[in-house]
Amino acid sequence: MADTPELKVGVYVAADEEITSALDMDALEKVATKEMKAEVYKAVPNISTPEGADMIRADVEEHSLSHVVVLDRSPRAFPGLFDFGPNVLVDQVALRELVVWTHEPNDEDTQMLAEDYLRMYTARCKNIHVPEPNIEPVEKRVLVVGGGIAGLRSALNTAGAGVPVTLVEKEAELGGWSKKFSKSFPTAPPYDQLADSPINDLIERVNAHELIDVKLNTKVKRISGQPGQFATILQNGGAPEDLIVGSVIQATGWKPYNPARLPHLGYGKKNVVTNIQMEEMLSNGAVIKADGSAPDSIAFIQCAGSRDKDHLPYCSTVCCRASLKHAMQIREMYPDTKVYILYKDIRSPGQYELFYQKAQDDPGFFFTKGEVVNVDEKGGKLAIDLDETLLGDKISVEADMLVLATGMVPTTRVEDGIFAADLMEEGKPDSPVEEEDNGLGGKKAAAGAEAGAKILNLSYRQGTDLPTLKYGFPDSHFICFPYETRRTAIFAAGTVRAPMDTAQARMDANGASLKAVQALEMVEKGQALHPRSRDLSFPDFFLQRCTQCKRCTEDCPFGALDEDEKGTPKPNLARCRRCGTCMGACPERIINFQNYSVPMGNAMIKAVEIPEEDEEKPRLVAFVCENDALPALETAARKRMKFNPWVRIIPVRCLGSVNSVWLTNCLDAGFDGIMLIGCKHGDDYQCHFVRGSELAEYRMDNVQEKLQQMQLETERVQVTSLAIDEYDDIMKMLDDYSEEIEEIGPNPFKDF
Repeated sequence: MADTPELKVGVYVAADEEITSALDMDALEKVATKEMKAEVYKAVPNISTPEGADMIRADVEEHSLSHVVVLDRSPRAFPGLFDFGPNVLVDQVALRELVVWTHEPNDEDTQMLAEDYLRMYTARCKNIHVPEPNIEPVEKRVLVVGGGIAGLRSALNTAGAGVPVTLVEKEAELGGWSKKFSKSFPTAPPYDQLADSPINDLIERVNAHELIDVKLNTKVKRISGQPGQFATILQNGGAPEDLIVGSVIQATGWKPYNPARLPHLGYGKKNVVTNIQMEEMLSNGAVIKADGSAPDSIAFIQCAGSRDKDHLPYCSTVCCRASLKHAMQIREMYPDTKVYILYKDIRSPGQYELFYQKAQDDPGFFFTKGEVVNVDEKGGKLAIDLDETLLGDKISVEADMLVLATGMVPTTRVEDGIFAADLMEEGKPDSPVEEEDNGLGGKKAAAGAEAGAKILNLSYRQGTDLPTLKYGFPDSHFICFPYETRRTAIFAAGTVRAPMDTAQARMDANGASLKAVQALEMVEKGQALHPRSRDLSFPDFFLQRCTQCKRCTEDCPFGALDEDEKGTPKPNLARCRRCGTCMGACPERIINFQNYSVPMGNAMIKAVEIPEEDEEKPRLVAFVCENDALPALETAARKRMKFNPWVRIIPVRCLGSVNSVWLTNCLDAGFDGIMLIGCKHGDDYQCHFVRGSELAEYRMDNVQEKLQQMQLETERVQVTSLAIDEYDDIMKMLDDYSEEIEEIGPNPFKDF
């Protein structure tokens, strides 16, 4: 972005004893005023105080400053302190964390480091501008898809906040699975008595609420558009109904794992039923065998298909407690009936442990640990053989009836081209919408798009439904932030998000509904949603130079970019989470944000003074992710851990935002080595922007090729990852790389 005549920069440096005893303050002033032409320069002992902020505010008004650079602490130390209105950009430079606390005082290298940071951030100011928010109309209405306990609670909470709700349920009545359950787990001390299901009360309250519009026998045919203006088409047998909503909650629940896949556990044999079938019997008031008589003994096989690599590798959370509930109800109906619980492990967390203890106290309960190896019919009974028991011996249990505690499968899960929730009929999935159109006007979906369960039917290039994690759940892709998904302002709640019981589902709905309402408020102001909450910037596309390479539309983790009929990116700005992945992907460098841009990075790179080769002072640059790697470095700094003074840190929103031209310019400028340090990715960790670190590694193939063309060692550019709690490692990482570069030798372009 070009420089503007209105640019006026004020530079303010903390000047307490800790800093003045470590740095040459006169030299810093010379760099700021003579070299970088700062409009105002002040060194103040207590700059990061309300009094210091008031002083800067007065200067902003007197000198009409457009940019303020404060060299003291990390922005995380004093968030919100330096707020001088929407027309003034503020950069807080971590002078203590990056220089004073982590390097030797009164050292030539330390002084050069401080001066470079002053240059870098002042140069940065000349290439960024105050973001003007993208304000578009917002429809204050939330669409809740699914009328089970999570959907009902979501609708009530949202309406309770004064926001109208459209509640869509594909069945003829509300309630979902909970409608079929006569009893629920204990909800009050001493947590040993079954409770009545709360579902009927929720249904009554939803139907009576004036802000909730319930639509039964209805499916979502299409959702297009963006947060604030989701154009929704509903289908209820007859003519489609058009609806505009601002945000969406998906609470479409679960289905039981298909027991037909469990013949080794006896399914298909007489008197072998699932936990769902047992629930139906109990709700109807009688448990009977195939011959119509009541059983004298019943066995429950826990983890029937769960925690099994060939079926469901995960625990469904509630199966153990569901079997305990069923067994208690059976014992109440038939006091003489014996109950056998055959388990791998009993999982009854929290207060539910008291519920488990209540069952243990019943002399009619028999708990046996073991792996079921065979189920056979024997003399009118069912014989269940177990191995790996507590005593190590093989045992056999005989019962009149066998109940398989099958697990939960989310309605979103697609496995091997079919739905794991139930077997396909005639090779076709049980899709809510019978059409194959993806809503993209005949254009192909992105290469990374999932098959999709066709529930929300999003007309996104990156798929028709919420992206799922490894078990098929559209769970949060963000650490510590449940409900958030990769589709902005579309939130998952209840058992579609993760296995849980009804109490957890109600709590889950509370969070999702709050997020849905919050999304409406933030989008109305043009603000980004998590993780860059309240960011007003958005990507600007100079489409005249676009080559339709599709890299941005393929790489965007949030589906913010569709394509027009020519294949040109079609931004949906309210979907954008401001990660900058599109900026990093674009080979033409036509994508920039007003306050974060390719020219900004180039300016910071060029602002660093590169010593001559004979000075034997290598220069390394580290592009550091602001979400994990930078906080880890700052934590290490607070512990006064040191790192090599040759390294210059450039914070980035995400490694996915690092454009390859930055790396090329670093080498052209004479930097001897480049590091990219981002969030860990893979099964054990989640990048805050889903796949930024992964994309950075993938793009390294092109960088390595470029290095070879330049006849440079490929080791001069390195990508690595770091978790936020691995602060002990980051300093060693920087030092080790500095030593490696020293061994390789100086960049041959240094003198050009």
